[in-house]
Amino acid sequence: MGREDKFPVWEASLGAGVAAVFAAGLVGVYLSMPDSDYSFLKLPRNLEELQILTGHLENYTSDYTVQVLVGYCAVYIFMQTFMIPGTIFMSLLAGALFGQLRGVALVVFAASAGASSCYFLSKLIGKPLVFSLWPDKLTFFQKQVSKRREKLLNYILFLRVTPTLPNTFINLASPIVDVPYHTFLLGTLIGLIPAAYVTVRAGIALGELTSLSDLYDTQSMALLFLIGVVSVTPALLGKDEAPEKTPEIAVGTS
Repeated sequence: MGREDKFPVWEASLGAGVAAVFAAGLVGVYLSMPDSDYSFLKLPRNLEELQILTGHLENYTSDYTVQVLVGYCAVYIFMQTFMIPGTIFMSLLAGALFGQLRGVALVVFAASAGASSCYFLSKLIGKPLVFSLWPDKLTFFQKQVSKRREKLLNYILFLRVTPTLPNTFINLASPIVDVPYHTFLLGTLIGLIPAAYVTVRAGIALGELTSLSDLYDTQSMALLFLIGVVSVTPALLGKDEAPEKTPEIAVGTS
């Protein structure tokens, strides 16, 4: 195994730490909550289920704030790590329970932690899965990363703000095409803020939502587009630089 293929100890330690915090959080929340009927606790799949869940959790948030926060983060990180759809409902829930500022901070933290966990998991065992599910996207992504290596942070920011590539794919494919973790993390932390702001703001007025399409009005879409253009401009200005030779990715789990 070449040096570039080795999994650094500090990254392995961080990945193990995320998993340990996740497990400890779930156990802690379970043990510290009062005896009650928690049959309402399930992942919402539509706005109606989300509104029902919010109504129940509002009764616990003021008295058991820490437990609700830890439980929320644990579930969000789990969903991001294992590519379970529905995190948009979790973002709406943050707005409904915690308001604008705390809600945005909570969503950005949980989404970034989940994306990081997915990154490390993919670095360990994800290469065959990504090759199987998205061979064309992976080839495209690899070429773009190689071409924009000098301004890679701007490119990751652009991808996070715009729907150019799915976030799940970015999380899984980034370690495979050698996106450094610090670049991945910073781009994720900053790039998720605009979408988090939009969804959390909508969650504050959850009762007025009739469809997920109501989240993105003209003003919100214009803001996201503007941020995307600004973030990718430095990378586009440098596109005439001689690109690095794109390395071949070997299929395997090492």
